[in-house]
Amino acid sequence: MISRKSGFEIERMRKAGEVVARILSQVAKAVTPGITTGELDRMAADAVEKFGVTAAFKGYNGFPASLCVSVNDEVVHGIPGSRRLKAGDLVSLDFGVIYKGYYGDAALTVPVGAVAPEHGKLLRVTREALWKGIKQARAGNRLSAVSRAIQEHVEKNGFSVVRDFVGHGIGQAMHEEPQIPNFVSPLQGGYDPVLKSGMTLAIEPMVNCGGYRVRVSPADNWTVTTRDGSYSAHFEHTVLVTGDEPEILTRVTPEAGNGEELMTW
Repeated sequence: MISRKSGFEIERMRKAGEVVARILSQVAKAVTPGITTGELDRMAADAVEKFGVTAAFKGYNGFPASLCVSVNDEVVHGIPGSRRLKAGDLVSLDFGVIYKGYYGDAALTVPVGAVAPEHGKLLRVTREALWKGIKQARAGNRLSAVSRAIQEHVEKNGFSVVRDFVGHGIGQAMHEEPQIPNFVSPLQGGYDPVLKSGMTLAIEPMVNCGGYRVRVSPADNWTVTTRDGSYSAHFEHTVLVTGDEPEILTRVTPEAGNGEELMTW
């Protein structure tokens, strides 16, 4: 069952999404050589307290931090700690909050200083794939239109889409129906619902420089890495399906701005 949100629910999700965008923007601007992933997590946790919301990830199935920080060949679910970032790293930041019972969820990947040309291209293509997927998230389209747009853009640029982890519906739970693959496969058994106004989706391409296969680290049972050691990138927005242009909920609305410079992704 895919839920369609009421106007009341959407307003709460807009607020949750705006807070996510503001905190992620602050943390992303702090990514510099020498900072530890744990310091980035503490920054996010402090901002959660400031905004009076709840960190969505901390404690979720036992996850120990407010922020997922995944570096280089780490795809998603990296646990922040003592690792110091260095020039040339790619750092994925995945973050969510709960505002009055409703979730917002977003992610972006940022370079630490100058990065290799291939890795710069990986960032660009993954971000573009997100936007191509979002463009298809409109009433009347089937879910596969989102998946196909992402996969085609990634693969025509020589990269691969992770199969084992996908996007998802979102609302009063962080993970709701439908699952949103970043690829199209006959193994999905014909599951391809029509999108309807009021659905809220977390669209999140995870893209590897090398092959699509990944593994979960046995050291912490959380961190997902590429099997071949290639670098990975991850971008995500929470999106509202409408009959017209999709509305991105994890962004700062102009009327809510206070003059601070905000990152866009």
